[in-house]
Amino acid sequence: MEEKKFKDIKSAGLAGIFGNIFLLIIKASIGLISHSQAMIADSVNSASDIIASLMTFIGNKISSEPKDNDHNFGHGKAEYIFSLFISITMIIVSIKLLIDSVSTLINKSYFEFSWILIIVCIITIITKLCLYLYTKSMFKKYNSILLKSNYMDHRNDCIITLFTLISILFALIGIYWIDGLVGIGISIWILLTGISIFIESYNVLMDVSLDESTKEFILNLVNQHEDIKNCYNLYSTPVGYKYFVVFTIAVDGNMSTYKSHSLANHLEKDVESLEKIYKAVVHVHPVDMSKN
Repeated sequence: MEEKKFKDIKSAGLAGIFGNIFLLIIKASIGLISHSQAMIADSVNSASDIIASLMTFIGNKISSEPKDNDHNFGHGKAEYIFSLFISITMIIVSIKLLIDSVSTLINKSYFEFSWILIIVCIITIITKLCLYLYTKSMFKKYNSILLKSNYMDHRNDCIITLFTLISILFALIGIYWIDGLVGIGISIWILLTGISIFIESYNVLMDVSLDESTKEFILNLVNQHEDIKNCYNLYSTPVGYKYFVVFTIAVDGNMSTYKSHSLANHLEKDVESLEKIYKAVVHVHPVDMSKN
């Protein structure tokens, strides 16, 4: 399962790289010729997408390495490190685009309308829509933040290019200021997406704990065992896109060592069956029930 996961993410990364290189070439060429700020902004966004897809490819390759003596839980956090790189790239690009677009709007720089601009937009939307549907299907299957970063990028590009197309169509009736406005909208959209991915990656790298609903579910599993008198010290830390969980259960001190550890082993298997859990460790604490 893990091998197929990394293979599929690799394919998604390669598809993004080649698809975005193709779009960058045609959008940058037409944008520079026509002086369309929205199209130039769109082409720079494609350049950042190439970096994002490349990061996905590299991050996936590193995270696919098995655990070893130096990395006992594998290399899963590489996904989040490279997703952090992707988000920083998106934020830097968005700020540069925002400055250029505002400058275009203030200076009233007009672009030369061309039907080729419309054709490029349509090609971009179709290409990005295909990449979006493909990458999102992979994300739903594997729940990888690298795939999430990519499919959100592809989705944003579809919407961004749609607005670019609208600004070009407005030029047909002599309204050129929409071009600069769309450039500003594109940059803000990229900025917000970058910040969102940054926060999610940062939280995992800073060892954010499990969400409350999953913790509650684990406690419900514990409460199903009548022999468990109490549960406490539930701690968790991310391991790639899953979590390592450790907690303590209190049992009757008169219970045999074999039975108490058998109970703990059974509970560990129940918790590890959850999609978000990589490994569970249950400590057994015997208590004197006569004092209760």
